[in-house]
Amino acid sequence: MSWHFTSDPEVFRAAAGARLAAEPARNTAVLTLMDGAERLGWWTAPDGTVTGVLAESPAGMPSLGAMPDEAARALVLPDGDEPLEVRGETAAVEAYLDATGRAATPLARMRLFRLGELTPPDPAPAGRSRPATEADLPLLGAWTTAFVRAIGEEPAADYTGFLTERVSEGRLHLWEAPGGQAVSMAAVSRTIEGQARVHLVYTPPAERGRGYAAGATTAISRAALDAGTAHVLLFTDLANPTSNALYRRLGYRPVTDHLGVRLTPRG
Repeated sequence: MSWHFTSDPEVFRAAAGARLAAEPARNTAVLTLMDGAERLGWWTAPDGTVTGVLAESPAGMPSLGAMPDEAARALVLPDGDEPLEVRGETAAVEAYLDATGRAATPLARMRLFRLGELTPPDPAPAGRSRPATEADLPLLGAWTTAFVRAIGEEPAADYTGFLTERVSEGRLHLWEAPGGQAVSMAAVSRTIEGQARVHLVYTPPAERGRGYAAGATTAISRAALDAGTAHVLLFTDLANPTSNALYRRLGYRPVTDHLGVRLTPRG
């Protein structure tokens, strides 16, 4: 049993492709990071079967996919550096922390959902969905900054490139109130290995409580399905019972819990 590492996505696909294909939802973060990762890793059982995977971001943060506890406990990165942050399935992150003995501060407790049968809100919210356009970029940038702050992270200086990519590919929708005012947004990732993730679901505080987020999420989920995506996923903050209940009503079902932590440097 051992960890193997590479910076080459094709080498990683050749070694761990069967594992990724067997549980794409549980390995969604690894699949998303795969082509831009600083390092990719896979854990092999005694018979050579790959039973765990990870991807390390260019910033040096490992994202742990589905893996047995023994793999998480045995994780040592090749350069010997201990990461300052780790994210992944809760069981794997907790097993890693237990093995290292390092103290850590939780950053986020998330739940991964997968769409079963899409169930639009009834009654439907007032207004309609439309794809965002380049003219919307200033508003989208302000909302993205507010969204990032709301989830407890430090926003980037500029989201223009990030948002333009989604707008140009039709992967970001706005919900408009009957008067034409944009009141909510939702985006979806590119489809990788047959799955895509809904993200950037945001409604300004003054517009909440009217069902606009449900409308935007339904519209972007349907757009992903219409584009041929087999599995539509999303993450929710476990500390937000409102969003967790909303996504269940729309037909999303829980898959597994995730944890992000900041580790305390050794003294």
